[in-house]
Amino acid sequence: MRSTGVHHVDLVVSSIERSLPFYRDLLGPLGWHGVSETQGERGETIWYLWGPGTSIGLREAQTEGPHDRYRIGLHHLALEATSRSAVNERTEWLRAQGIEIESGPEEYWYQPGYYAVFFFDPDGIKLEIVHVPGLAA
Repeated sequence: MRSTGVHHVDLVVSSIERSLPFYRDLLGPLGWHGVSETQGERGETIWYLWGPGTSIGLREAQTEGPHDRYRIGLHHLALEATSRSAVNERTEWLRAQGIEIESGPEEYWYQPGYYAVFFFDPDGIKLEIVHVPGLAA
C-alpha cells in the first residue's frame, strides 16, 4: 500500500554496526523488508530500510554528543502495526533483546483503541509501535 504522507525519515545513529541490525530485526516482522544504500551529501553512506510506503534512513553521526529528544529535532518516531498482536509480538522481541521499554504495551487515551509500546533504540531515540483500529491495512 502506498502512503500519501511521509516518504522517508533519516535518523543519525552512533554506530551503523549496532543500529542497522537492530532496526532490520525490529522492522522486518512489521513488513519492512527492503534495504538499500545511497551516498549522503557529505559522502557518508545512508542505509534505507523500506517499509509499507515509506522508509527509514540510518546514517552514522559526524559530530559527538548524546541524543536528547527535548532539544530541537525528533522527539519520537511512531511505527504502525497491523494488529495488537503485532505490537505484543514486537514487545516480546524487545524484551528478549534487553531493550529499554518506557511504557506499554497498553491502550492509551490518545484516541479510541490506541494500543502502543514506547521504547528506546540503542542510541536512546524514542520509538513507538502502535495499532489503531481502522488505520492499519
